[in-house]
Amino acid sequence: MFAATRGYPPPWRRNTEAVTFLHTPTPNPPMKSIQVYDPPMCCSTGICGTDIDPDLVNFAAMLAQFQTGGIKIERYNLGQQPAAFAQNDAVKALMIAEGTEVLPVIFWDGDLHLKGRYPTKDERPEWFRAAFNHEEAVAS
Repeated sequence: MFAATRGYPPPWRRNTEAVTFLHTPTPNPPMKSIQVYDPPMCCSTGICGTDIDPDLVNFAAMLAQFQTGGIKIERYNLGQQPAAFAQNDAVKALMIAEGTEVLPVIFWDGDLHLKGRYPTKDERPEWFRAAFNHEEAVAS
């Protein structure tokens, strides 16, 4: 009766739970690098002086956490490293079209992600999800 399936259980007795599908969706790979092209600032982080932007402070703290987590961080200050801006064709084109008001320009894994501002408090959880494939608590 079961000549074609000799040695195997009949179809109604097979364990279908063990079946794996070839096209199982996989989560997005975590972010590998962030490149930041900052406007001219007095120091490399911009966290100095009397008028400090809270989004910039939180962004610097977030980048430090990312770096600790193994993400490569490259940060360039127009006032201190103008050659880096000239060497990146995308940044150079944005600055020609929009001037220095386009700064900061932020890339994730080489793709333009944000320009003209730093991520806000509401956007930081998205950055953590992209960086580590899960949400982490973000210090406010």
